[in-house]
Amino acid sequence: EKDEPGEQEQVTYRQLLELTCRLGNTLKRQGVKRDDRVTIYMPPCPLAVASMLACARIGAVHTVVFAGFSAESLADRIRD
Repeated sequence: EKDEPGEQEQVTYRQLLELTCRLGNTLKRQGVKRDDRVTIYMPPCPLAVASMLACARIGAVHTVVFAGFSAESLADRIRD
């Protein structure tokens, strides 16, 4: 489900796996490796789920922050 009630996007497990693998490879090309820390800042959507799974596949420690935080609150969460 998206932010707006009633808005949905459906993906199959196969689509999610393919997206997860593509994102994982992109993160690796960008230099993200095992035990790195990654903050994911995006709205709830299949891409956010795939991003979390990609970090987990690589072994990168990740945290998820959804929109709605002030710059200071976001910085605190990233530092934590």
